[in-house]
Amino acid sequence: MTIYRALSIAGSAARGGAGIQADIKTFQELDVFGMTAVTAIVASHPEKGNCVYTQSIEAIEAQFYTAFHDIGLDALKTGMLFSNEIIERTARLLAESQVKNIVVDPVIIGKMGSQLLKDDAIEMMKSKLIPQAAIITPNMPEAARLLGIPEITSISEMKEAAAELHKLGPAYVLVKGGRLKGPAIDILYDGQTFKQLGADRIATIHTNGAGCTYSAAITAELAKGKTMEEAVKKAKNFITAAIRHSIAFKRGVGPTYHAAYRKYGEAAKEEQ
Repeated sequence: MTIYRALSIAGSAARGGAGIQADIKTFQELDVFGMTAVTAIVASHPEKGNCVYTQSIEAIEAQFYTAFHDIGLDALKTGMLFSNEIIERTARLLAESQVKNIVVDPVIIGKMGSQLLKDDAIEMMKSKLIPQAAIITPNMPEAARLLGIPEITSISEMKEAAAELHKLGPAYVLVKGGRLKGPAIDILYDGQTFKQLGADRIATIHTNGAGCTYSAAITAELAKGKTMEEAVKKAKNFITAAIRHSIAFKRGVGPTYHAAYRKYGEAAKEEQ
């Protein structure tokens, strides 16, 4: 039996719908053995509000080396890295590992309002981390922040952003159009060709962890040896099902439902 292995280097989300928790659930649903290197713990305190507790560089290194040396990696993804120091050390670890299937999800602001990347860390991400990526997966606001422009509002602007972001060095760029009006359109660009992936827009606010889940699904499929286009298409189907069956809890934006693709199968998929 072949066991495929994937690592998430990201933040821990106490609510369970995003970050490391979303990644591990997604890996499991897609039959990939998941591992984690927690960079920070994100939680909401009744008196202090949204809180971010970063982990030490030593702790992050130890987690990475445990996964890399004891288990081995077929693919990995990065999510919340938060600071220059964490990004710089993560970039060095990735270069040292020589893992080819690297998915960079440039997490900046969480759906619950937490700032998940310091303002002064964006340039470090662009110069040290993104050039190593097989694919980066920004949503529209993240793509705008990376490019230093006010906003992205249309499919044509998404394509322009993808082309500009590709110049930073990743093999592929996926700009996600969750904030467009009309169908949920994403743009995949390989430096030569734009591919448009579409799905019906689902009327729900409960999409906490959607970006984490989408990028984790891409990571899982790459770990299994799928091509980038195959991986992104499967991940698009996976996240569409997860959003369609998303969950509302006591308060705040609820999470996507990670078991939806498995439980509802073809009926949950969207035509591409």
